[in-house]
Amino acid sequence: MLPLPPENRKVSPFFVFYLIVAAQFGLGVFSFQREIVKVVGNDAWIAVIIAGISIHIILWMIYQILNKGTNDITVIHKELFGKWLGGLLSLALIVYLLALAISVVRSYTELIQVWIFPQLETWYMALILSVLVYVYVIGGFRIIVGICFLSFIFTTPIFFIMVGFPLRHMQISHLFPILDHSAAELLSASKTMAYSLTGFETIFFFYTFIKDAPRSQKWGHYGTAFSTVSYLVIMIVSLMYFSKNQLLESIWPTLTIWQIADFPFLERFEFMGISFWLFSVVNSVCLYIWAGTRGLKQLFSLKQKHSLIVMLTLTAVAAILLKTREQIDQLNSLMGTVSLYVMYAYIPFIFFYQMIKGKLRRTS
Repeated sequence: MLPLPPENRKVSPFFVFYLIVAAQFGLGVFSFQREIVKVVGNDAWIAVIIAGISIHIILWMIYQILNKGTNDITVIHKELFGKWLGGLLSLALIVYLLALAISVVRSYTELIQVWIFPQLETWYMALILSVLVYVYVIGGFRIIVGICFLSFIFTTPIFFIMVGFPLRHMQISHLFPILDHSAAELLSASKTMAYSLTGFETIFFFYTFIKDAPRSQKWGHYGTAFSTVSYLVIMIVSLMYFSKNQLLESIWPTLTIWQIADFPFLERFEFMGISFWLFSVVNSVCLYIWAGTRGLKQLFSLKQKHSLIVMLTLTAVAAILLKTREQIDQLNSLMGTVSLYVMYAYIPFIFFYQMIKGKLRRTS
């Protein structure tokens, strides 16, 4: 295993806020409403809150695991399960991050093809995104942190502008009756919402690159709270603007809301919004790919610049092979299921296993 990073390669604890937001506040913001409304209708905003609270608990578990292990997840896996089983678990986590990157790249390409350039070839967009990600990741972790910070500065104003557009068209009566669904239905809907908040698991790999890392936990929770509140606001605005049937028929409700923006100097505001969201897409893919290459370096001593090319090639090829809307939907559904197992089964399992093993060591 590699030695811990030197101080000059680390970043201050508060940057964890931007890293968490970058991982969680991505493409899901355009399309998360439909699947939740399908289950709990006008109570969808409650499911967003439940999902946000559960993510805070999972994030707390992650910090407990990392604080006790005082290293990244590949080292902790090895200490808990031995070289081979621990290595397999680390490799599975890396494949999961690679699949998340593929999902983001293909979904954003589809967004561009449907809304802006219908004739755009998938390989062309996959190539552009791969080159951008390569340029940033090859610069190292501190460059990625800078991109996440700039992305927050550029995309947050667009978000708040978007919230103001439909105010005069919204109807508060769409939110009633409140709590009209069972607890089981709300929990089922919150599982769907949790997929939109995934990606923060990359902290398993960048933890050692944070100065005084345990102190960064509060910034991680602040970032999760920001993402949750942002999704909550969008959900409430969507529920009050659309009818239930309109939301069920719309694939990208947030973009439909942006369509009502009317400026004398800009006819299609959603075009600008989609273009600006490239920042958000690139930094989330950078995080996934960097974490994957860092994990491979820990496991196999592979140079990151070599594994980076392999992972980006796999991402681009997989994105090109996904041609139809059904195939993209299947990938996103699969990743939604896998991410649920990662967050609500794998992470609690590691947390309790490490805790029990630590107590057994102390008593023996």
